[in-house]
Amino acid sequence: MHHRLLRAALSGLLLVTACAAGRPSASPPSADGSSGVGDPLFPLAGNGGYDVSHYGLDLEYDPATRLLRGTARITARATRGLPTFNLDLSGLDVGKVTVDGAAAGSSRAGTELTVRPARAVGSGAEFTTVVEYSGVPGTIKDADGSHEGWVRTDDGAVGLGEPVGSMAWFPGDNHPSDKAAYDIKVTVPEGLTAVSNGELTDTRTTGGRSTFTWHSAEPMASYLATVAIGKFQVTRSATASGLPVYVAVDPREAGEDRSGVLRKIPQIVDWESGLFGPYPFSSTGAIVDRVDSGTVNYALETQTKPVFPGDRKGTTLDEPTLVHELAHQWFGDSVTPRTWQDMWLNEGFATYTEWLWDEQHGGESVQKHFDETYRDDAQWAFPPADPGKPENVSDAPVYGRGAMVLHKVRQAVGDAPFFAVLRGWATGHRGGNVDSAEFTAWCEKQSGKDLSGLFAVWLYGDGRPKAP
Repeated sequence: MHHRLLRAALSGLLLVTACAAGRPSASPPSADGSSGVGDPLFPLAGNGGYDVSHYGLDLEYDPATRLLRGTARITARATRGLPTFNLDLSGLDVGKVTVDGAAAGSSRAGTELTVRPARAVGSGAEFTTVVEYSGVPGTIKDADGSHEGWVRTDDGAVGLGEPVGSMAWFPGDNHPSDKAAYDIKVTVPEGLTAVSNGELTDTRTTGGRSTFTWHSAEPMASYLATVAIGKFQVTRSATASGLPVYVAVDPREAGEDRSGVLRKIPQIVDWESGLFGPYPFSSTGAIVDRVDSGTVNYALETQTKPVFPGDRKGTTLDEPTLVHELAHQWFGDSVTPRTWQDMWLNEGFATYTEWLWDEQHGGESVQKHFDETYRDDAQWAFPPADPGKPENVSDAPVYGRGAMVLHKVRQAVGDAPFFAVLRGWATGHRGGNVDSAEFTAWCEKQSGKDLSGLFAVWLYGDGRPKAP
């Protein structure tokens, strides 16, 4: 997500994660799956007791009626015995539920869907849950008025998931710590296009309906899944290394200024690959859709195809934002925080990439960006590694001060060791989950330097340090 576009797009006393009185505790560990994984900022996000390996989503959407019909086939492995387990789902009506082909009981409590298999799932067993559901999906409104979830457009819809919006359109383990492969099939009225993550493997039209099938083999967190439905101009190309590039643009957003920026995707991806190692997925691209700016005015790093909403007044798409969201493919999408507390590992890295791009392409130096950020009072509200409250998870320190941490490491260890640290971090943790402690240990191990004092001040410390 791009901080300059929406300072707190992820704020949230979200219905599923917190309340005005403070943060509730997650359900304690039990013999069955707990309702929440105990995330420090969003304790009720996700579920305990299992690890998902694959989502198979079969969706049908009609913009005229706004009705979504879905079947989710979820393959997972139990990490403990499961007489019951939970899935996250906001709104929508649940029909038939099965576990390993046998009818299962289910009940709803807020955004928790509790499933009761006919026979308890044994610890270590792989099992498949199928949920049939339907209804008019909605958005989730954060405390600052921003929206995520299933966002309607005038010719379709777009699914945006950060931090918990994906549960507005499919049931799942809605936390970044549980990543999985995805196959997403979407049926829409003929004349519309459905775009999703990964690669398009099949398109069929019959009886006035078109079906688009998308495959994502690499692990993906639920908040990075997307579906965009509407009228799109689709452009296919490739990077110099042959990586497929798929760009879908609402025709009303296809002005030369935006097209010119989008044509830089191969250049940016190749440049970032030179810094951070091979691009971590099988394809890249972008989605530019027209969305009411009163609903969504932020870009989002949905895996392989970042989403850039626009409206009659313009779009969120510009060169720095494109650089930022593509950098997230390494930092956030491939190397994903284990909890939302470490959001700076996404945003600080993507922001620093912006600074590097600017310096190397005729703009301001990284040091000037650092100095300007240092003078910004908003950066010192809290340490980047400890936002403290869910409404802070997308505030300034996570972005700018997070980037400043990286620059201080660079100054301390030197350019060559620093870029080796970044490249090794991205390639060595590809497809995994990480936290701040792992990153600080990684920096010290790879550089051979004691950086504990630096991190104590810049990453964990309160207040503005003395002028550097």
